[in-house]
Amino acid sequence: MNKNIHISKHPLVLDKISRLRDKKTSVAEFRRLMGEVSLLLAHDALLNAKVKNVRVRTPIGFASARALSHDIIFTAILRAGLGMLDGLVKLCPEAKLAHIGIYRDEETLKPVKYYVRLPKILKNSLVVVLDPMLATGGSAVEAVEILKSRGAENICFIGLIAAKEGVRRLSAAHPDLPIYLGTVDSKLNKNGYIIPGLGDAGDRMFGTY
Repeated sequence: MNKNIHISKHPLVLDKISRLRDKKTSVAEFRRLMGEVSLLLAHDALLNAKVKNVRVRTPIGFASARALSHDIIFTAILRAGLGMLDGLVKLCPEAKLAHIGIYRDEETLKPVKYYVRLPKILKNSLVVVLDPMLATGGSAVEAVEILKSRGAENICFIGLIAAKEGVRRLSAAHPDLPIYLGTVDSKLNKNGYIIPGLGDAGDRMFGTY
């Protein structure tokens, strides 16, 4: 397996994904769990964030400390990626937010871009792409291509559940991309949904199923 593919073995991630899968999980609980799993996965994804030395004045003196040395940009693939922002903004409230609207054509299963709104991307910005379901991989591939075309050089991807096909496609298109996943399922059905998956993450999060 590509060394840039990281599949979580954290007991809390596995437990919370099990509850996300359960069709009896309420909308409110689903939203909360999605935010919590995203936060746990982000812990690993941000381990390589760069820091700089700073000097901080405490109530009783000065301390040599470290602080983030670059922008972090959380980029949600609409609409399901919005559900991952809650936990991550709590982790990094100073982060900038970006949105990329891509939907999958139900007949061709190809990605269709309809919206892009990005903050200024600096050369050393750390851009984190968020999409809970990495199914065919088409939307994620397109999103990373958009970000690279806008100058992003330091990008990673966080997803909750992936299909093997989506992982292969994303890592083949962007072999330099670190990919952080909660778990990987066996296959896709004829409609491009992950099996067993958890259904449509966007519908379950917004209560539109």
